[in-house]
Amino acid sequence: MNMLHHLNKALDYIEHNLEHDIDEDQIAKHACCTFYHFKKMFSFLADISLHEYIRRRRLTLAAFELQNSTIKVIDIAVKYGYHSPDAFTRAFQNQHGMTPTEMRTSNPSIKAYPPMTFLLSIGGGEPMKFRIEIKEAFQVIGITNRVTPVKMAEHPGVEQVWKSTTQETYNELKALNDVAPFGILHVDVGDADSQNNEYDYYMAVASTKVCPDKFDVLNVPASTWLVIDVHVPWAPEKWKQIYGEYFPSSGYEQAEGPRIQIGPEIKIGEEKQIYTEEVPVEYWIPVKKVR
Repeated sequence: MNMLHHLNKALDYIEHNLEHDIDEDQIAKHACCTFYHFKKMFSFLADISLHEYIRRRRLTLAAFELQNSTIKVIDIAVKYGYHSPDAFTRAFQNQHGMTPTEMRTSNPSIKAYPPMTFLLSIGGGEPMKFRIEIKEAFQVIGITNRVTPVKMAEHPGVEQVWKSTTQETYNELKALNDVAPFGILHVDVGDADSQNNEYDYYMAVASTKVCPDKFDVLNVPASTWLVIDVHVPWAPEKWKQIYGEYFPSSGYEQAEGPRIQIGPEIKIGEEKQIYTEEVPVEYWIPVKKVR
């Protein structure tokens, strides 16, 4: 059995349980990895979060039932996990552009999302440099902001940190960096890959010093890290290479914890960071050995 087979077994489990509660432990069991790793891998390979995929599939099946049965709207809503008629109507209208009642009475074309299947593709044409690094716990000190993810472009909450920081504060922050990893760190804490969750962004440095009052401190636990040499700005296809090529063959899977990008330096006071050429950086992802 290979990783592709396991991923599709997990998708089959989801598809056969859209009318019921979907058990995260069962997804992990079928996928032969943690649920955390599965949902990360799914979001990067499918360009949609697992939560959104399940929502779209349920609303697709709900639309089919509205068109092809006489079951009450409220019963269909409950069947697909909506215990509030208003919540079901809002979600249904967002996807299909009409209310459930309008769908049933007018019998229009529906916006259907078919089941997904992971297929084998030939990749690996563009090399990427990876290494595994084991590091003891360390602290980072920096400026943080609560960020709402966006699908494309830089996150506004991240840009706000860059724009609002003064040069004096930035220099003071860099002076605190007295331990590896050296350089400006861009740290994401929380589910930065899902558009349904906020996360914390830190512009920070690694330091053994006492945190000044003007900054925030984050304790990073001892971890095994996948360290990737990349360049910014980097294309979304890089994520597919990491999750579609490296992880399935590496014997590692992603673990919960902060993700850290080392570099680049920031042009303080500017929202948009304009690069006239590619800048090398390292991206650190916490991982654990699974085989």
